Amino acid sequence: MLPYIAKRLLLMIPLTFGITLITFIVIHLAPGGPVEVQTEMSLKVSAQARDNLKKLYGLDKPLHIQYIDWLKRFIKLDFGKSFVDGRKVIDKIIERIPITLTINILALILIFIVAIPIGILSATKQYSLFDKLSTVFVFIGFSTPAFWLALLLMILFGVYMGILPISGIQSIDVSDMGPFERITDWIKHLILPVSVSAFGGIAGLSRYSRSSMLEVIRQDYIRTARAKGLPESTVIFRHAFRNALMPIITIIGLSVPGLIGGGVIFETIFAIPGMGQLFYASTMARDYPTIMGILVIGAVLTLIGNLIADISYAVVDPRVRKQ
Repeated sequence: MLPYIAKRLLLMIPLTFGITLITFIVIHLAPGGPVEVQTEMSLKVSAQARDNLKKLYGLDKPLHIQYIDWLKRFIKLDFGKSFVDGRKVIDKIIERIPITLTINILALILIFIVAIPIGILSATKQYSLFDKLSTVFVFIGFSTPAFWLALLLMILFGVYMGILPISGIQSIDVSDMGPFERITDWIKHLILPVSVSAFGGIAGLSRYSRSSMLEVIRQDYIRTARAKGLPESTVIFRHAFRNALMPIITIIGLSVPGLIGGGVIFETIFAIPGMGQLFYASTMARDYPTIMGILVIGAVLTLIGNLIADISYAVVDPRVRKQ
């Protein structure tokens, strides 16, 4: 097992560099650049001033030289300085990570707590009223745009009922609150973003769980376990559920990058200063160093998530360990 993990870790090195090269080229091919974005609203900016800005940002060099310069900094874990405010990119990312991690981890926990039981119950009671209702819920979850759902919840709970805040992560007068009031205020601000973030995931994972469980409970060894007179709960949770975990583990691995990437849509709608909002603002400003920093972190987390999923396969399925 250890040699396999070592090989996968070594393979991640060229993959990471390949991803950074493609990403670097693509973002520079996008129309407009940081100089154009910063000077397009001012007619008094001369061509010399634009050239000076390009020289300041290092954009006057050939693209391959720019990439080599960026790569030298990246090897030292230095993502450079933002074109927008001159701050270090790593400092801006570290500043935004905690709130994004909190929201996405809470949403992920909510997804698994709700979706997996729904999927198991739908599979064990196939074509029942509960299964039909959960199917309708899945279709609604897949077809409902996140931004539309967020706006509806904001109008209902924030405007009409007035019981939940609709923006930010804390109230303006938080400094005047006591410790318990601050925690309560923080929880209230997180309810809507976490709910919006988890809604589509609950619909998707419940369907994956149902399909996987249906496939497993039709196997011969499940019929044999029932024929031996084992309790239904033992058959489902001890024998069937463990083998039905394989596609769920894949989803867990693919969810790792999302913990840092954040939700651009709901963070923008709810005015949450997280990674999603930072990525959106950086893209609009053509802030290449910040965009590269966020995308590279997402790429590395994707590779790590795949590795975690592969290792989890071996933990769940002994046949994988033997291979």
